[in-house]
Amino acid sequence: MSVARVHFPRLQQPKAHEYVAEQIRRHIALRLIAPGESLPSERRLAAMFGVGRPTVQLALKELAGDRLVATRRGRRGGTFVSEPAEDPVVLDELVSRTLARREELEELLDYRQAVEPLISRHAAESRRRSDLSAMRSTIRGMADAHDEPEYMRLDTEFHLAVARATQNRYLVSAMEEIRLQLNDAFSLLPESETWHRRISGEHEAIFEAIEARDARAAEKATLVHVDNSDRSVRATFAAIRRKR
Repeated sequence: MSVARVHFPRLQQPKAHEYVAEQIRRHIALRLIAPGESLPSERRLAAMFGVGRPTVQLALKELAGDRLVATRRGRRGGTFVSEPAEDPVVLDELVSRTLARREELEELLDYRQAVEPLISRHAAESRRRSDLSAMRSTIRGMADAHDEPEYMRLDTEFHLAVARATQNRYLVSAMEEIRLQLNDAFSLLPESETWHRRISGEHEAIFEAIEARDARAAEKATLVHVDNSDRSVRATFAAIRRKR
């Protein structure tokens, strides 16, 4: 009996502190932890991840080295997510990074158009009362948001709440990846009351359809939302490219 001649690379298990750092980094990139917000205590993080405090300390040290968090001492101390720099150089780096990935991001926009309406369809069919509460909370939070980072964090929370309503871990993972990879592009979109009102109205339409268990309407409302966002992102790509 012949044996296939294949070679498999050895499985590289990430170190525990690298895993912890990556999970926190992902939440920061998704804006699920807002700039200036405190992380849970080291003891609490250790309990969440099921690791020892030294592992958490190594993870936080790695994140601090990347300037994603900073530690403050004293009674009101803790580990805080760093505020985004307002330096023009940082914005220029963001633009350059986005343009370098333009082709990849345009493929991702196409993927989003195919996936997100499907997610909302499934959410309408599978949602629970707790899922509706989570969506409603994010919509209300967006209306009361004090600044753009908080608004964008709640925007992401809404989409993740819709994905979780499908009760399908793979669809949740797909939504997380979409939001993570498009984060830079979304950061370049203009901030305005008109823009916020439009997004909020589109979220309301998606929510109402899911609440009514109207799968077709949920899919249609999401397609409208994704189409509008898609055009805005592509227009931003074109605008910043012309400036180069």
